[in-house]
Order: sequence, then structure tokens, then C-alpha cells
Amino acid sequence: MSVVLVVNSGSSSFKYQLIDMTTEQVLASGLVERIGESLGHAVHKVSFHADGPAVTASQATYEEELPIPDHTAGFQVMLDAFAQHGPSLDERPPVAVGHRVVHGGARFFEPTLITPLVEINIDELSVLAPLHNPGALQGIRAAKAAFPDLPHVAVFDTAFHQTLAPEVYTYAIDAALAEKHRIRRYGFHGTSHKFVSEAAAAFLGRPLAELRQIVFHLGNGASVTAIDGGRSVETSMGFTPLEGLVMGTRSGDIDPAVLFHLARREGMSIDDLDHLLNKRSGLIGMAGMSDNRDIKAAIEAGDEAALLAYEVYVHRLRAYAGAYLAQLGGVDVISFTAGVGENAPLVRAHALETLRFAGIEIDPERNTAAGRCIRIISTDASRVTVLVVPTDEELEIARQTLGVVDA
Repeated sequence: MSVVLVVNSGSSSFKYQLIDMTTEQVLASGLVERIGESLGHAVHKVSFHADGPAVTASQATYEEELPIPDHTAGFQVMLDAFAQHGPSLDERPPVAVGHRVVHGGARFFEPTLITPLVEINIDELSVLAPLHNPGALQGIRAAKAAFPDLPHVAVFDTAFHQTLAPEVYTYAIDAALAEKHRIRRYGFHGTSHKFVSEAAAAFLGRPLAELRQIVFHLGNGASVTAIDGGRSVETSMGFTPLEGLVMGTRSGDIDPAVLFHLARREGMSIDDLDHLLNKRSGLIGMAGMSDNRDIKAAIEAGDEAALLAYEVYVHRLRAYAGAYLAQLGGVDVISFTAGVGENAPLVRAHALETLRFAGIEIDPERNTAAGRCIRIISTDASRVTVLVVPTDEELEIARQTLGVVDA
């Protein structure tokens, strides 16, 4: 049995999954949060007992509140949960620990065994991802203390997009300044885009190398990627995850001169503008709410601001879909994934509504039918296959981690 522990760390929390890679089944998962606060919170869910039968989440969920001063203490809380509630790590010992790291810059093209030098590089890249890389590094160091004898592997969100061509990742600014500060388009959500594009090809029984795909990863953060033969050739997020689509709280694309204008007329500082675009924009900025379900309910209640916000959101989806159709020279498969992509049939239908000229036809019944598995939502006559593909970034991290270990 090959068992991998997957860790996704932030500055004050981390999530984890223990996955049996023989069956690709989650044995247990959990969340340790509010690290560093007066009282932390931990949840541990056992989804598979040592004796074999699967259990429901409600039968196997354990929660506690206790002080968790740092990530090292948090990992001890996780280890205690495994010891008390199972599965036993002695009976199902992990062969490796896989870590999600948001930003690999231009240095990391693939999953990488974590060495002291790799840690230094992740730390140096924190300047490009100050909200993400420091937390990942804290988690890596705590995990290495908890599992000192295991290989630890970093899987980077940016790695999948390292296949972007220079004309795609280069910004049209002073070249020397861009090189000095490593300013270029990196792209994000790469782990999800890779998983979904490969799952789509496998589901359709078609070679990945022959498919032109567009993948919409639509959650509170949102991105779209054009994938040709399994390679990312264009993606909406750029130097940071702020570029591209309208998101829950992020603006996506905006004329940079707007920032100059606000700085001059409102006296807004760099930090004010950063907060505006990342926390007070997108759906919440336009409508006062960031959840697509709340937007839908508000529209049904006659809220004009919510309607406009939704129309702006859909307009941006259509704009990127059309652009990527042109970049790919046509498309074979379009997939929707993540919270909104998997659960909002109206968003899917409206995003592709104007693309019928390209042979894209959504089947209304298939699109609105409930389902948690990968499924086709296009008509049989559609020249482009449209799918809903539930993403599984943790499984993808585990696969890549095991690949490094086995190599």
C-alpha cells in the first residue's frame, strides 16, 4: 500500500488528507485553523476505518478547540487525532508528504523534492506571493519536524503554466525593469487545470495529446486556461491571482490607470489599492455579496446591483472563452470545475450562450441534472464536448508526490 499525506498550509491554518494511492481513496482529512490565536480549532474526519468499511462524514467527524500556538503544535494536534480516531499511521504509514505551494516563480517547472535549498527558494519567492508562500513554508518546516524520515515534495500551482510561450507570459513594460523584478505572467490554479484536463481526456477515452481544451476553474477565485495537447498555452491569471476573470472579491482585469486616478483623487495608498482590488472588488464590490448562490437569490428578488454584477461576471467569461477559441484555433472540450463551475448550471449556460457559432450546444436537461461525478452537459449534436469535472487538487498533489518518490 502506498499512502501519501497531502498538506495545504496557510499562515494561520492547514488542511490535510491521507490518501491510499492504491485505490486513490481518502482515508482521512482534516483542518487545523486559528493557529496563533487564543483558541484554535481542529477537525478530523475519518472516511475509511482500519477494518475496511466506508463511513459517513457525520459518523466520523471529530472536533476540538484548544490553544495552537504555531504550525508545529498544529501538526501535533493532527498526529494526536490520527492516534485517537484513526486511521493508525503505524498501520497505514505514509511514504511521503506532498505540499501545495502557490508560487514557484520561473524556478520550478515540476514537483520537487524539498531540500534546504528548495526551502530557501520558496522563501525568496514569497515576495511574489506574500499571502501564500510564507504559510506554505511554515507548514513544510512543521511537517518535516513531524515526519523527519519521510521525503517531502513541493507541488507548485504555477508549474503547469511553465509551458506558456514568451509572447504569452511577457508584459509590455520596460524589459530591464521586468527582468530585475521578475515581472511576468505566471498563472495559477495549475494543479486543478492539470487534473481536470487529464480527467476529461480519460473520461472521453481520447488521447490527451490530441485535444484542444478550455478549462474554467470557477470558485471564489477563478481562472480559465487554454490547454493544447496537455500543455497550458494561455491562462487568465498573471503575475498574481488578481488578473483575469471577475471573482468573488477580486476585480480581475482593470485599466491600471484607475489606480493612478484613485491615488490622486482619493489619496489612496498602495496598501489601500491592494485591499480594494483583492478584498472589496469583484462580486462583493459590485453587489455586496461574493457567493454565487446569494447573487442568484438577490437577482430573483429584483436586486438590480446583483443583476449587473452577474452580467459583468458572465461577460468576462464569454470574452475569455472567445479569445481562447481563437488562440487554440478551435476547441474540442470545454470543462467547468470548482465550486461555481460544478454547481451553477446557469453560469455554465450563460457563459457559452453566445458561442453557438462555434458548434457549442448545451443540453438544458443534462446541464441542470444533479450529479457529483464527471458528466457531459452538451447535446449529442454539439461539435464541442462540454463537461462538468469535479476537481481534486489533493489527489493531483498526491499523484505528483508519489511520482517523485517512485522516480
